[in-house]
Amino acid sequence: MFQHLRLAPVVVDRSRYLPPILLPLVKAAKRGDDMLPVLLTAVHSLGFGTFGYATANYHVRPDNDERMYVFTTAPPNWMKRYDQFAYVECDPRVLYSFDSALPFVWDQASQRGRNPTTDQFLADAAAHGIASGVSFPIYSVFPSRNMVTFSSSIPVIDSARRDEIIRNLGEIVLFGQYFHELFMKAVVEKGLTPLSEGAPLSFRERQCLQLASRGLTSLEIGVKLAISDRTVNFHFSNMISKLGVRNRNEAIAKSTRLELLQVPDGICDPSRPRTSSVRKTPDGGHSLSPATTITTSAHSRTDTRTSAAPTHGPATQRPVSSS
Repeated sequence: MFQHLRLAPVVVDRSRYLPPILLPLVKAAKRGDDMLPVLLTAVHSLGFGTFGYATANYHVRPDNDERMYVFTTAPPNWMKRYDQFAYVECDPRVLYSFDSALPFVWDQASQRGRNPTTDQFLADAAAHGIASGVSFPIYSVFPSRNMVTFSSSIPVIDSARRDEIIRNLGEIVLFGQYFHELFMKAVVEKGLTPLSEGAPLSFRERQCLQLASRGLTSLEIGVKLAISDRTVNFHFSNMISKLGVRNRNEAIAKSTRLELLQVPDGICDPSRPRTSSVRKTPDGGHSLSPATTITTSAHSRTDTRTSAAPTHGPATQRPVSSS
C-alpha cells in the first residue's frame, strides 16, 4: 500500500454536482496535499477496504502506443502476483468491462464455478483481502481505457450488503469519475513516466513480445495463447510502460537488445494456486477455506515496484486491473 499520494496541484470543474464525500479529495488535489488519507476515509465510508484505478492511454504524440498507469491501495505483494501470474487474463472485473459499461457487483459466490482459472484467481485475491466489490469502466474525452475498483474482504454479499452498495452506488461511480479527472490532469496530460518503468517483464509478456517479433498481430497472438486480442493489448500497454518505450516496435527492439525475447528453458508459466471454497459457518455466515500459496519459479525475477498497475506522485505509482 502506498505511503502517500501527492499530485501536482490540479483543479477540476466543481460547478456540477459534487457529493460532500468528494469535497475533501478535490480540495486536497487543488492544494497539492497528500490525498491518500482523505481517499482512504472516503473509500472506507463507502463500505470498502481497497481502491484501485487503472488507465491505458495514448500519449499526445502520434507514434505512441498505449501506456499503463495504475494506482491502488491493495497490498504490494498482491500487485506483484497479479502482474507475474497474468491474472488480468481471468479477472472477472476486467473481462466484464470489455462487454459492459455498467457497474459490476461481484463476490466469491457469484463468480466461482465458471472455470478453474477464475476460481484460482478468486482464491488468491481473497487471501489478500480482495474477496468482493464493485468495478466499472470510465469513459473519457482523452483516448484511453479506464477502470475503477472498490474491493472488500467480505467474501459473500448478502442482501443487506447489496442494499448498502446500491444506496452508495451513485457516489461510488462519481468518486471514480472525479479521481480519473484528477489523475489524467496531474499525471497523464503532463506526460509523467509510469513508475512501473524498469520493472521485470512477466512470463506472459515475454511470450507476447516473442510472438510479436515474428510479425504476429494481437489477434494472432491471442489465438496462439488462447486469450483475447484485448488482453494481448493490455499486456503490451504494461510492457511499454515497463520498458520505457513509445510503441510496440520499440519494445521489440529494446527487448532484442536486452535479450528478453528468448524465454529461457526452465521458465514455465507459473503454477496457479489450488482453489479455495466458500462454505457456510455454524452461525449461518460464510467463510473462505485457505488458499494454497503460489510458488514462483526460481528463475522468476522480482522487484519491489512490480505490480499490474501504477500511480503517481513521489513514490506513489505502480505498474494493472486495477484491484
